[in-house]
Amino acid sequence: SKRLCEAVVHGNTVYLCGQVADDLKADIRQQTREVLANIDKMLARAGSAKAQLLTATVYLKSIEDYRAMNEVWDAWSAPGAAPARTCVGGVALFSPEALVEITVSAAR
Repeated sequence: SKRLCEAVVHGNTVYLCGQVADDLKADIRQQTREVLANIDKMLARAGSAKAQLLTATVYLKSIEDYRAMNEVWDAWSAPGAAPARTCVGGVALFSPEALVEITVSAAR
């Protein structure tokens, strides 16, 4: 698309566009699991992995979902490889049903 690329590789760095869940009817935990699974797939296609994350930005529709999202994030994240991360709550996402969107960059 002219508007965005799902992934951009520049040198040895991978930049992913914001990832959202496939099932927007799901709760915050399931949406977060789906987002992180999408990130895993896209990083693998670009020759990277979650253990190589550099940055992550998490957008939450409601900051009330912060704890539940973190439970899923913590179970997913690679030990000893936490990225520099920002979390923003109260965000109007592309769909009223989307509860979380995450964008990351990673080394290759």
